[in-house]
Amino acid sequence: MDAPNGPGYRLPAEWEPHEATWLAWPHNASDWPGKFRTVPWVFAEIVRHAARGETVRILVQSQKHEARARGVLARAGAPLERLAFLRLPTDRGWLRDSGPAFVLRDKEPRPAVPDFDFNAWARYPDFARDALVPRKLAKHLGLALIPAVKNGRRPVMEGGAIEANGQGTLLAGEQCLLDRTRQVRNPGFAKKDYEDMFRDLFGAEKVVWLGPGIEGDDTHGHVDDFCRFVNQETVVLCQERDPGDPNHAALEQNRERLEGARLAHGARPKIIRLPMPGRVAWGSQRLPASYANFYVCNAAVLVPTFNHENDRLALGILAEAFDRPVVGIHCLDLVLGLGAVHCLTREQPLAGITPRT
Repeated sequence: MDAPNGPGYRLPAEWEPHEATWLAWPHNASDWPGKFRTVPWVFAEIVRHAARGETVRILVQSQKHEARARGVLARAGAPLERLAFLRLPTDRGWLRDSGPAFVLRDKEPRPAVPDFDFNAWARYPDFARDALVPRKLAKHLGLALIPAVKNGRRPVMEGGAIEANGQGTLLAGEQCLLDRTRQVRNPGFAKKDYEDMFRDLFGAEKVVWLGPGIEGDDTHGHVDDFCRFVNQETVVLCQERDPGDPNHAALEQNRERLEGARLAHGARPKIIRLPMPGRVAWGSQRLPASYANFYVCNAAVLVPTFNHENDRLALGILAEAFDRPVVGIHCLDLVLGLGAVHCLTREQPLAGITPRT
């Protein structure tokens, strides 16, 4: 489908109404070494709660893979009539990063999809199938594919590297997007290149650049592991109270950046501190466990929990911040894959409505 002409696109906030949630049913056992058998049941909990308020669209590798997924989902009590399956092979299932960023424009009856590239966080070699997912889903849905060319090439973009309030402000991970040596997404890109792209494709009038990410994050600084909008003017920012934990200094640096920042309409962001669940590890490996990796769907806010005393505190803070139920999703096994609920999900917004703030 041809792309609409002219600018005016907007990346909606996650709390705005969805037409659907997208996930890719797990299949790559190397992401969860030794624990893969438990992971489908975590997916089933995510699907069960999300499907109460919207369609859940699930990518599967094959007919056999779909049958296994249906079996797990039926046993978990997911409403099968609210589910749709699409056989589209992937390398992994982290659709927050490999899936499409659906954008809206006034008077357009349907979302559109920017034609971004994907390179597996500039870290893993197997991403050829994942890189095709946005184009294939746009074609499957009959949505416009918007050219996303910058400096003569298709830029790499990952949903976990940014966070939008739907009203012109974007948070972006400086460590992730501007890294020039370790995990390079777009060689030669400067802040202005990203800011121009975010303005044209996401409607971002203001980009707030945040600093280091949390320890154990293999993406090298995704913001969805430590700072999220909960409404147009308010963010939750993770806090590590133990000064001996490496996350303490990084998160306090981000607090200082946010305190000096301005949103698109000129106000300073309101900051709510969200606790961390301490050090979550598998053997000697630190895992990126964080309550900030929640997903806002129509029916609920799905929050990762880690069998830690701060689980209840985090759920309570988020319950006060949102206008819908907050549900804990046990993620001690899931986070072994170096991601949690938000990393797995992609919202497809409902077009043709007035944005919610």
